[in-house]
Amino acid sequence: MSIALPFKISVLVFVQNDSNEHLLIKRRKAPNKGRWSPIGGKLEMHQGESPYECARRETQEEIRLSVADSDLHCFGYISEKSYEGTGHWLMFLFNCKKRIQKLPEEIDEGSFAFFSRSAIESLSIPKTDRMLLWPYFDKYNTGFVGIRANCAPSGNLDIVEELQLPQPKSPI
Repeated sequence: MSIALPFKISVLVFVQNDSNEHLLIKRRKAPNKGRWSPIGGKLEMHQGESPYECARRETQEEIRLSVADSDLHCFGYISEKSYEGTGHWLMFLFNCKKRIQKLPEEIDEGSFAFFSRSAIESLSIPKTDRMLLWPYFDKYNTGFVGIRANCAPSGNLDIVEELQLPQPKSPI
């Protein structure tokens, strides 16, 4: 049985530089205050904003990078029940095909840094990012995956893969 909590819809955008390092923000606000995360934010649902529109807007607002829909690949969604006991989240995950060359300026929401994929493992990141987000990015960033996660207050994480489309095969 689900707990009656607010439901929020958001996007996360995975951005890299030419060295294949990931751009992360050290968040100053909840959720995930004090932890490293990809950029993103909540959909403006009252305006009927789509996940792609939100990903474009958040990328422009947070790192001043203009992207078109063709610069974004939606590689999945994660539905998290009772995240941190404060709300239910539906997150759309985007891989940004457009690379950035330098660190963006600090913003109200936090400061930025680039990290290799292996370095991310030693950072302070949310538990669900370590168990869900990054492993699924590694496996599906050019494919697609749908994930349902029950974030039980006990700390147990019940994960169900609802849909998987493999990475496209490379031409030989």
